[in-house]
Amino acid sequence: MKTTKICQIHMQGETERHHLDRLMTVFCSAVRYSFNRLLEHEKTGDLIKKVNLLFRINKRYAEDAVMQAQAVLSSQKELLPTRIEGVQLKIGKSEKKLEDYQTGKKTPKKVPVEVCIKGLEARLEKLRKKEAALLNHQEKGTIPPVLFGGKKNFHQRMKGKLSNEEWKDLRSNTLYARGDRSKKGNANLRITFHEEEQQFYLEVANPLLTEEGKTKAPRLLFPLRISDKHFDEIVKVVMPDVVGENAKGKPIESYRVYSIELKRKNGKYYVHITYDVKTHGSVLKWNEKINADRIAGIDVNVDRIAISVLTKQGNLLKSKTFYCHEMEYVSSHKRSNLAGETAKEITEYLIKWNVGAIVLEDLSFKQDHDTNKRLNRLTHQFAKTKLQKAIIARGLKFGFRIKKVNPAYTSVIGRFKYSKRYGLSVHEATAFVIGRRGLDFEEKIPKQLVERLCSLVKPHLISLLGSMEESEKRSKNGKQRSKYIGMMLSNMETFQEHHRWKLWNVIHKTLFVKNQELQLKEV
Repeated sequence: MKTTKICQIHMQGETERHHLDRLMTVFCSAVRYSFNRLLEHEKTGDLIKKVNLLFRINKRYAEDAVMQAQAVLSSQKELLPTRIEGVQLKIGKSEKKLEDYQTGKKTPKKVPVEVCIKGLEARLEKLRKKEAALLNHQEKGTIPPVLFGGKKNFHQRMKGKLSNEEWKDLRSNTLYARGDRSKKGNANLRITFHEEEQQFYLEVANPLLTEEGKTKAPRLLFPLRISDKHFDEIVKVVMPDVVGENAKGKPIESYRVYSIELKRKNGKYYVHITYDVKTHGSVLKWNEKINADRIAGIDVNVDRIAISVLTKQGNLLKSKTFYCHEMEYVSSHKRSNLAGETAKEITEYLIKWNVGAIVLEDLSFKQDHDTNKRLNRLTHQFAKTKLQKAIIARGLKFGFRIKKVNPAYTSVIGRFKYSKRYGLSVHEATAFVIGRRGLDFEEKIPKQLVERLCSLVKPHLISLLGSMEESEKRSKNGKQRSKYIGMMLSNMETFQEHHRWKLWNVIHKTLFVKNQELQLKEV
């Protein structure tokens, strides 16, 4: 498993800063050039030679530049179906909102209804154009335009809110070098220790300063600041291990491989050190059985993480919620730190309860966004993923077995089946269901809930179908609504013949709990 730690270098003079900035500019230019040539289907081997000569950087920097460009290209291809799905979901939500406002089903609170309708129509037009463009790229096997430096920053530059110097700075702020065991851990960006000064330094190979007639690139030297929190771990990575002696009696040293990405932000230089960490745990496949006496189901949310500890028989032992409200509004860098601290607390709690395995939801990366900005921030999957990755990384380090399960209807089952029975919050009940699903338990629908569906929900759905006006039935959303209500009625009639999730879906769409009482939802 790979992990990344962040340090900072200290600039001692403007000359060194100028040389480093120049090298970063050239490297980023090489990445952009490589990306454009890859779009033209140029061969990797030929491209590396071309980058090496054109930008006057050594072969290793050239290989790293091409590799970075390949990573950008492959990630864009992988993200294209997800982006299309996300846009289509937004279109569906916007169409539903627009019809609700046009038919008078809903009224806006802050602006006149005409303004709201006009805004939604403009949003829909924009989304449909975006969908058409993305589908066109998918059909042709191409990718949408990529803006190095960021789309948001590009628009800021176009509006004159960013100067040309600031825009160039954003496009030339990275230097990367992959690790190599035979090159003392890393060839171009290497961390060394000076015993006389008792100080760690970052050595940066700068081929741009190579004198004529010489092949070896001179090295820039920058003092490295390592936080006390990560000091011991980084020392183990960068310092060599003596594994024996050669024929002359000199020690044979073995180095660990580490990659370094140097980033400049607000005039400061951050060193991202990535290396392999030995893990004692394992990630189980979806069909593998959990072999542990105690299991923890974990429900990850942006502002809190709920944990339910249960036995291998599926019985609840203890539930607890860890709060992390700061995740809602802090910056990305602080989020990473907060996620790590929360994961540490959770791991300590699980060790205390002798938990052997962790069960988590298998998060999907659907950008199911709405027009509500705060809701978008709370439901954005990347924030949840950051927390989940931190929990998994720490769990593997401390020997936990980890299993991911389908998250479908876990919160619905928890709310309607276990929340009242065990006196749990909705999130803790969800964590309990996640844990049971990891143990392959199927959640039967309580008899009382089935009776409630027959006596309360079924008549309500039938009356809804009968009360629909002709104009509504003829509309696009009206047709979809009547079809969906008919499907729910059919699922209620034949629920014993199908998977239980079909009936849990009906419960989710038609009922909610208020003051421990079941209430009807607006369908």
